[in-house]
Amino acid sequence: MNRYPRNMQGHGRTPPDAQWPGGARIAVSVVVNYEEGGENCILHGDAGSEAFLSDIAGAAPWPGQRHWNMESIYEYGARAGFWRLHRLFTGMEIPVTVYGVATALARSPEQVAAMKEAGWEIASHGLKWVDHRDMPEDEERAQIAEAIRLHAEVVGERPRGWYTGRCSANTVRLVAEEGGFDWLSDTYDDDLPYWLEVGDRDQLVIPYTLEANDMRFATAPGYITGEQFFQYLKDSFDTLHAEGGRMFSIGLHCRLIGRPGKIAGLKRFLEYARGQEGVWFPRRIDIARHWAVTHPHQRRERPSQMDRDRFVARFGGIFEHSPWIAERAWALELGPAHDTAIGVHSALTRIFRSASHEERLGVLRAHPDLAGKLAAARRLTAESTAEQASAGLDALTDAERASFQQLNADYVAKHGFPFIIAVRDNTKGSILAAFRTRIANDTATEFETACREVERIAELRLKDMP
Repeated sequence: MNRYPRNMQGHGRTPPDAQWPGGARIAVSVVVNYEEGGENCILHGDAGSEAFLSDIAGAAPWPGQRHWNMESIYEYGARAGFWRLHRLFTGMEIPVTVYGVATALARSPEQVAAMKEAGWEIASHGLKWVDHRDMPEDEERAQIAEAIRLHAEVVGERPRGWYTGRCSANTVRLVAEEGGFDWLSDTYDDDLPYWLEVGDRDQLVIPYTLEANDMRFATAPGYITGEQFFQYLKDSFDTLHAEGGRMFSIGLHCRLIGRPGKIAGLKRFLEYARGQEGVWFPRRIDIARHWAVTHPHQRRERPSQMDRDRFVARFGGIFEHSPWIAERAWALELGPAHDTAIGVHSALTRIFRSASHEERLGVLRAHPDLAGKLAAARRLTAESTAEQASAGLDALTDAERASFQQLNADYVAKHGFPFIIAVRDNTKGSILAAFRTRIANDTATEFETACREVERIAELRLKDMP
């Protein structure tokens, strides 16, 4: 099977109504990343120093050496930045989710105690704050297991949420396969949670953010002042609040936003957001619990996952008496975007459009005459029977039937294929009018017109399917 795993469809043009508690228009999820003491450092058994997300411009790893300045910047996050954030959020009574690196939590008992006292959710941020991209799958699986074990040992219970950040292509699948997480956040692909099917596991994903995130103070282009951060957060909030039913994630790091000149922008935003109507400040576990109850996952048969026989059995009759179209469509690069009526229609019509002239002509000739002999003998397909009945073609007067029969004969004699029109887009009168107009067209024009009508008929049939 030639299948494309990436999901470009998502919730589609009409996202679900989040139904946030209390009728809130927006859920603002504030995340504090606690990485200090879990970063790359030869004291931690790593090959070199950390180089990611600090105030040192253009930092690079120091192989085999401690980077004293880098270490001290991370230490600022634990020693001062964390407590500044703790005072801000507890003072405003805003709950947060902590992405806690297990080894960092183990080295910060005072901070962990403060998180627990405040009722903050402590999710897992992996075993160490290191890059997973080149990590062998078995090693990453083992590190996930060790992160859970150490987290439970330090915090007192296993984590129910997960975010790696510096992940591999395997991370989401491995975390879902572990089976014990209510949510994971290693994606940035939506403004709402969604369900991911991983084997037998229905895994809830709560997408995260890299732009409404103070990491942009340490990257280019990025924020320079707290005011810039405030303005970006405000603009994002206002857009999502106006849309309604959305989620807004904000990512924070103790060593970055914890600096005095940066946190002022965050404080100003929180004061602004709290002053608006319909704002919910949940932890991510609260979002997960709400979504699981309000929007529980329901598995369904997906075209991109069907084997060839099932796909053809399901869609082989969409183009009248032409199962070869579905047979060829199954071999295309199908993916989640084809698991809708529009998606299947796209695949089927690609095959129809790329077929030879003779093959397309065969599809046209497979269609029955309108109100013709097959209809009178009740020998139409179920789809054609319903379609013709929808325009009243099953209840014609003798004069109307005679008109249709004469037009059918004249049209086929001139063009070599039946008159085809999407009857559900028309009335009996408009069909007759189109019949009389189109019969005068040249055959090339009629061929293309009939093909477009065949595609429209296929679209309507697909949308009718349960």
